[in-house]
Amino acid sequence: MRGSLCWIRKTFTAEIAEKSQAGCSCAIGAVKSTAMTNPIPAGHGTPALVGIPFDANSSFMRGTAEAPPIIREAFRSDSTNLCTESGLDLEGNPMFTDAGDMKVSEDHAFRDIEAGISQMLDKGQRPISLGGDHSITYPIVRALYRKFGQLSIIHFDAHPDLYEEFDGNRNSHACPFARILEESMVKQLIQVGIRTMNPHQKKQAEKYEVQVIEMEKLPMYDRLKRAGPVYISFDVDALDPAFAPGVSHREPGGMTVREAMRHLHAITGDIVGADLVEYNPKQDVSNLTAAVCGKILKELLGKMLGC
Repeated sequence: MRGSLCWIRKTFTAEIAEKSQAGCSCAIGAVKSTAMTNPIPAGHGTPALVGIPFDANSSFMRGTAEAPPIIREAFRSDSTNLCTESGLDLEGNPMFTDAGDMKVSEDHAFRDIEAGISQMLDKGQRPISLGGDHSITYPIVRALYRKFGQLSIIHFDAHPDLYEEFDGNRNSHACPFARILEESMVKQLIQVGIRTMNPHQKKQAEKYEVQVIEMEKLPMYDRLKRAGPVYISFDVDALDPAFAPGVSHREPGGMTVREAMRHLHAITGDIVGADLVEYNPKQDVSNLTAAVCGKILKELLGKMLGC
């Protein structure tokens, strides 16, 4: 029940973010990604939810653009409470905010996303982006790189998403980490739960020295101990479809929700942002995947708030 008692393990101090009433408005004009010669410290900005309802780069089935409001609804559902497993009560907690849904045009989506995330960072916010397909990770990371320099990225997924191009589309949701690596925006990419590695993507992983933790090798908590700025990208199909059927690309043999939580909780470093992507409500069964997404979002917030 929502009224269940929760205990708070730590006391937090940070500025209260100003809540947006109209969502995240994006600047007009292309934003160039430039190398950070003197990256600034990540600091402790306010975690802020932002919906990115974009799925035009989906290769098989669209529908993930419909996910952000459903994830929010599941996150705040009266069927549970807002206590994280570490004991932090998020109910009425002023230490995170919701920036609404980003306005994204299909023709200029990456420009809009990068500009919108940059605006959030300028306000002292740390974005938790609700997708949307996985292609959104690329422009998000571009904005973060311009602010913090090279990141450690921890990527939960069934798929490596390292294609040079997919079906002629270099911006496909199968390609974001190839684009990120090409631009040298990461210190280290660690991929967790992979179980669809093919020869091309294996070659890409070797080329860019990606740390691939395939599903059969789990658990592997020690590989998630990082320092400096960290970005978490969680593709819902990292989970076995028995627990999360609401995805476009169901890949059996995946993580249980408990396995995912244990690996998420093991992450260290200064988490500057995160995304939760590839939930497709059209494929869901009894809102099961929505509930799982609400759970993951709650634990991501707990991690970002230091608990």
